[in-house]
Amino acid sequence: MNKSMLAGVGIGIAAALGIAAVASLDVFTSGPQYAQVLAATPIKETIKTPRQECRNVTVTHRAPVQDENRIAGSVLGAVAGGVIGHQFGGGRGRDVATVVGALGGGYAGNQVQGAMQNNDTTTSTQQRCRTVYDKSQKMLGYDVTYKIGNQQGKIRMDHDPGTQIPLDKSGQLVLNKA
Repeated sequence: MNKSMLAGVGIGIAAALGIAAVASLDVFTSGPQYAQVLAATPIKETIKTPRQECRNVTVTHRAPVQDENRIAGSVLGAVAGGVIGHQFGGGRGRDVATVVGALGGGYAGNQVQGAMQNNDTTTSTQQRCRTVYDKSQKMLGYDVTYKIGNQQGKIRMDHDPGTQIPLDKSGQLVLNKA
């Protein structure tokens, strides 16, 4: 082998060893490459979404009254009571019985018509609605407690970091998802 070739190989080996030594020195002298995650607590927000819940119900109403004062019942009752009262007694007694029958019949007719009007009902279907709230959870992020060496820190992240957070060459957290 020639001397210049030997010298070239020797210089190449020396250069390679020097580069390897510098590279390994950089790896061993730098700090940790990851922060240790001590806790990752999910932060959630409860969202209430309103919506209408409706159902049909049957409702009973009192029918509209045609004769508020119950005149028809009073008149018909008075006529019927007068006719019936006229059947009793004689002379002046008959006249008194007719008047008493008319008064009693008028009152009774009024009461009967009132009872009939109170019982006269109609039904209809109405829609009854109410607002109900559906609840859901929205993930806001994670409160993360981490440790680098002997120092502890806290940060909020948009994702669960797992057990480690990578560090850059200057020892700062790398927070973007890769």
